[in-house]
Amino acid sequence: MKKETAARCLVRILVENHVEKAFCVPGESYLPVLDALYDAKDRIDLITCRQESGAGNMAEASGKLTGRPGICFVTRGPGAANAAVAVHTAFQDSTPMILFIGQVARNHTDREAFQEVDYRQMFGPLAKWVAQIDTGARMAEYVTRAFHVALSGRPGPVVLALPEDMLKDDIPCAGILPARAAHACISPDDLKTLHDALCAAKKPLLLLGGSGWDKESVNNVQNFIQKNHLPVAVSFRCQDLVDNRLDNYIGDVGIGLNPALANRIKSADLILCIGPRLGEITTGGYRLFDIPFPDQKIIMIHNGAEDSGHVHRPFMAINSSMANIARALCGLPEIPSPSWTADLAAARASYLDWNRPLPTVGDVDIGAVYDHLRRDMPDEAILTNGAGNFSIWLHRFMVYKKYRSQLAPTSGAMGYGLPAAIAAKLTCPDRPVVCFTGDGDFMMTSQEMATLSHHGVNIIILLFNNGMYGTIRMHQERHFAGRVIGTGLTNPDFAALARSFSLHGVTVRKTADFAPAFTQALQADKATLIEIMVDAEALTPAATLEQIRTATITQQEKS
Repeated sequence: MKKETAARCLVRILVENHVEKAFCVPGESYLPVLDALYDAKDRIDLITCRQESGAGNMAEASGKLTGRPGICFVTRGPGAANAAVAVHTAFQDSTPMILFIGQVARNHTDREAFQEVDYRQMFGPLAKWVAQIDTGARMAEYVTRAFHVALSGRPGPVVLALPEDMLKDDIPCAGILPARAAHACISPDDLKTLHDALCAAKKPLLLLGGSGWDKESVNNVQNFIQKNHLPVAVSFRCQDLVDNRLDNYIGDVGIGLNPALANRIKSADLILCIGPRLGEITTGGYRLFDIPFPDQKIIMIHNGAEDSGHVHRPFMAINSSMANIARALCGLPEIPSPSWTADLAAARASYLDWNRPLPTVGDVDIGAVYDHLRRDMPDEAILTNGAGNFSIWLHRFMVYKKYRSQLAPTSGAMGYGLPAAIAAKLTCPDRPVVCFTGDGDFMMTSQEMATLSHHGVNIIILLFNNGMYGTIRMHQERHFAGRVIGTGLTNPDFAALARSFSLHGVTVRKTADFAPAFTQALQADKATLIEIMVDAEALTPAATLEQIRTATITQQEKS
């Protein structure tokens, strides 16, 4: 039988599983894989990144966009440690991803050899499965299983360690079949019970979220919602699962939740929860639903059986893939004479009022910036962001119109926006991509501007600069008013920094400067960074820094 190295077998498995892009920081610990990728460069585009957290975030974003595992290669020890942030994001966001890590040679293990780490222990709590391939002959078995695990049930990350000498093993060149994920499906009895509960409800609410969606399943659920005049909300950073322009859409359930929406959730008699895990953010710190027995009747539908009833004991738990439940719901009979249509109109009006941008203090009015973005942002644009107070405006005031127009970490990881935007543009080159970021967030992965330049990726970066870690400063003022430490930042000239990477760089110091800068960026033939100078007082849409501080001091004096 014809033979090949284990490294070449690995690359052949990637090709057979329709991998088109892989993200990496090269390392000597997996040189045979790099050599095998050289011969497959017409099939797999290898994106060279500048730090492993950037490479990992790009792979995670790729997994979100495509629904197939994002692929990342890093070297051992420090490289693996840098990539851990992205693995954690993939786990909390339920994103399919496979991280391949170079490892020390097999005859050096357990000696604390150079950069040696036991990855089973390191990544055990962060991944769905962690393994080390100690025998080249089992390469096909392990990697095929990695694809299967990453995709099946609740999607997530898999980590495989590759001893460097194992990659040179000569093994039989056997046939390869692509992995096929297993998908659960709702039973006819459960579907009838669900429909009966909806028909009997007086104040139902749909809550969409999680992963495992595709365009068809989103369309099917949307048809079900419209046909039955149902109110629908989405979980944290899942705003693109329904067209926000629909009269059925009443808002997102995340940080800075609309109080009126919170009250509607608490007073609902039926919550049809399709996809979300009902984690800390989506439940407002576990306060929207009583634990373990909620007052609301919850029908929880999730692609991972272990996540239904994990914290809240639902009226009914259904294990189903999003595609299967969406198809089943779309086929249900229309609910006769629903009694909630008037309540839906009120909920929609409340959302529209909450969604209207508010003016802010300072020479740049962030509310006016978002007024312009809402008018001029292309419908097909993909918006990415990391973490920070800058994202409050994005999530509250932008209108998401199409599926997979939002890429954001529900894990709350900083530094995600720029790498995600790069991956988005490489994956969807015909769609505009706009990264929203803050000064603290951006500097976590700003080195990936070199990746932008090297690979000729054309995106827009909107960088809101207020000279501090705004979220932490907000919490300081709320809990320890006036006692500020550790949150001030000294920043570079970000526009000049962008220009040093051969990108366009523009600084916006007044509101009127933003519109022409954004228009030019949309028309530019290369990436543009627009640095927006924000007054430090403009900390949230609802309150200035001084107002937050004064409210805290007043409360402290009363107590």
